[in-house]
Amino acid sequence: MTRILLAGTGLIGERHLAHIDAHPDLTLAGIVDPDPARRAHPTARGFSSFDEVDVPVDGVLIATPTPSHAPLTIAAAKRGWHVLVEKPVADTLANADAMIAAADEAGVKILVGHHRRHHPRVAKLHQVVTSGRIGTPVAASLLWLMRKPDEYFDLDWRAGMDGSPIKQNLIHDIDTLRWLFGDVTQVVGLASNAIRGAARPESGGAVLRFEGGVTATLTYADTTPTPWGFEAGTGENPNIPQTSQDSLRIAGTAGGVEFPSLRVWSGAANWNEEPRPNDTVVEDAVPLIRQLEHFADVIAGHAAPIVDAVSARGTLEVVLKIEATTGIG
Repeated sequence: MTRILLAGTGLIGERHLAHIDAHPDLTLAGIVDPDPARRAHPTARGFSSFDEVDVPVDGVLIATPTPSHAPLTIAAAKRGWHVLVEKPVADTLANADAMIAAADEAGVKILVGHHRRHHPRVAKLHQVVTSGRIGTPVAASLLWLMRKPDEYFDLDWRAGMDGSPIKQNLIHDIDTLRWLFGDVTQVVGLASNAIRGAARPESGGAVLRFEGGVTATLTYADTTPTPWGFEAGTGENPNIPQTSQDSLRIAGTAGGVEFPSLRVWSGAANWNEEPRPNDTVVEDAVPLIRQLEHFADVIAGHAAPIVDAVSARGTLEVVLKIEATTGIG
C-alpha cells in the first residue's frame, strides 16, 4: 500500500481524495487543510500543517492554491516525501527553480499534475502525430470555451491572475502541445476582460510557434457555455457534461487528426483530391486514477515522472509569456 498525504480539499482535491479512498493499492495517510471541517475523514487523521504530521507518509499530493505550491513542495522535500503537485508547478519561474533544487538536494521526485498526459486519448493522439501517420505536423487549432460559474471566483486567489483560464485551463493544452511538437520558440497573446471586468484575462487567444516549425492558434474563454473544450469533449471532468465535440485539429503534410474523436483524415495529395476519414478506437480510462498509479510507481522507484518539474517549468514559462502580452492583471 502506498501511503499518500493529501494537502488541500478544494475542487480537484476532492476528486483526488475519492480516487485514493477507492483504490485498492493506495491508502490515505492523512489530510492537511487549515479548515477542521474539510480535513475531517472517517479513517484518516487531519492536520492543519505539515509540521503537525506524525504518521508514515510515502508521498504527498499538493492540491492547494498556486502560490503555496513552492513552499509546500520544499517543506515536503525536507521531510523526504515524494511530491505530486497540481499544475501550475509554481506561480513564478524562480519558485519552480527552488522546488527543483530542493527535490534534487533531498533526493525526492516531483510529479506535476498535468494529468491529461495520462488520458488514453491523449496518448493515442501523441502516437498518431509522432508516428508520421499525418505526415509532418504543420499547424494546429485549439478551442477551450467554457463558462465557469460566478461563484467559482469567490475564493480570493482566483480573483486575480492565478484564476485566469490561461493559468488554470489553457496550461493543460499547452503541456499537451509541447509534448506533441516540442518546445515553444515564440509567443503572441491577446486577451479581454469585457464580460466580468475582472483583474485577469477572461477570454482571448494565443499563437505559439514550436521548434519544429508548427504554428498553433489557441482560443480560450471562461465566459461562454459552448460544447468545445477538452473536458466537455472527453467527459474527463464529472462536473462538466460530455458533448463529445472536437476541440483540437492538427494538420500535417499527409493529412490531419481531430481530437478527442481521433478521426484521422488522409488519402489526399493536394486540394484536388478528397481526404477520407478513419476513426481510431481507444479504450478510455480515468486519467486522475492513472496519474495516482503512476505516482505510486514513481515513489517505489519503478518509473520516472512523466511530467517532472523541469518540463512543467517549461509550460509555466509559456503561460507567463502569454499573460505578459495580454496587458491585463
